[in-house]
Amino acid sequence: MAVLLLTVATYGERREIHILATNDMHASIERFPQLAALVDSLRSVDPGLLVFSAGDNRTGNPLNDQYEIPAYPMVSLMNLVGFNASALGNHEFDSGSLPRLVGLSGFRYLCANILVDDTVGITTAPCQTFDVGGIRVGVVGAIQVGASGIPSSHPDNLHGIRFVQASTVLGQYEWMRRQCDVVILLSHLGYFTDVETADQFPWFDVILGGHTHKQLSADESLHNGVLITQTNGYLNRAAYVTLGVDSGRVTDKRVEYLDVRDYPRKNSVVASVVASFGESPRFSRVVGRAETPFGVKEELGSMICDAYRDAFEADIALTNPGGVRLGQLPAGDITVLDVLRLDPFDNKTVVLTLTGRQLADLMVSCSQHRLRSFPFVSGVRCELTPDAADSTLVGSVRLLTADGRPLKMKQKYRVVTNSYVASTNKQDGVESRTYDDLTHDLIIRYLEKQQTVSYRGVRRLTVR
Repeated sequence: MAVLLLTVATYGERREIHILATNDMHASIERFPQLAALVDSLRSVDPGLLVFSAGDNRTGNPLNDQYEIPAYPMVSLMNLVGFNASALGNHEFDSGSLPRLVGLSGFRYLCANILVDDTVGITTAPCQTFDVGGIRVGVVGAIQVGASGIPSSHPDNLHGIRFVQASTVLGQYEWMRRQCDVVILLSHLGYFTDVETADQFPWFDVILGGHTHKQLSADESLHNGVLITQTNGYLNRAAYVTLGVDSGRVTDKRVEYLDVRDYPRKNSVVASVVASFGESPRFSRVVGRAETPFGVKEELGSMICDAYRDAFEADIALTNPGGVRLGQLPAGDITVLDVLRLDPFDNKTVVLTLTGRQLADLMVSCSQHRLRSFPFVSGVRCELTPDAADSTLVGSVRLLTADGRPLKMKQKYRVVTNSYVASTNKQDGVESRTYDDLTHDLIIRYLEKQQTVSYRGVRRLTVR
């Protein structure tokens, strides 16, 4: 690879520093042997290489997420690779294991817009400085905060933690511009917010971004003079940033996106550690069979909702698309590992008593009015009409029974969903009950009961 021929150039006072940034790795532990080998090669050229993560290190692989200390495998592998710092992503709070993980991490979690009560046990820092051969590099961290005042996380995992919008606090760190040669934002804000941040705070040299899984190009223009990077996640690629520094300021900046998934070499030590995390036989147990492949996310979401409804003999079930973590599943045996990849969140089951009108309101709230985020369902069909002014938004919803009759808006229905949906879309005066049954266990029991399933062509959401 041409990149490995680079040297740390010195032209007078001009120096180069190099950074490798990942984002949204989502527990892709099987790609760490390649990542470690890539980092080894880059460090053989530049021992001062900095390695950062822009957050969402965890969630998506049961070998990591169902470990005795959830997400410990990712932390141990990041330690082995030698990450220098990580942003907090919204999924870092999953399962409540972050307090233990912080103590096991050989790197700091950076976040300037979080406020943590002392009783929570999570230690973070708003910023950190690194000395790279005499060049001072300042790094600030930030996390996405939604309209509800929290990141896209389960509220039950955020007790004792408060957040503020990054735009209101980042200005407090402009002092780093005066004290550091390079200033970086390690961002889990999302690409479009990163662009806005570059406009508001042009004193950042680089924004290493994440959250929206947007694969940027090396040809991406600077935004108000700020270099923004981001990959599509899952350790498919990593951003390799080269900064020229002369007399205390960055004079040039560029990025290459290096292939991690198909990198031709593996670090054998890291490969053996990864293999050790996959030794549990319980994940390989077959729980059912797909007669036909699941080709799109709605087919998988429909099966999940059927599992919810079947377990509680309910009228209707729904789940959020963000909770369906696979987009496809081939025909053939379905294992416990497949189910846990499909639904990795350890959500509990919630049964609600809703009128037809309350159900429609819940669905629109769950989607945040976006058509592409409308929940998957069972026991009902949904006809969606786009908003007249913005075709990406939900204008109106018409609910029909499975046989095509209009759902009665005043009648009460027994509705099953997961605890994330129920917690983030509360309605006043709604009767609800939370059960200890985890939603992925409902799916396993459903598949064991059905033995064979086929959802090819199942469509319960239509856009008019």
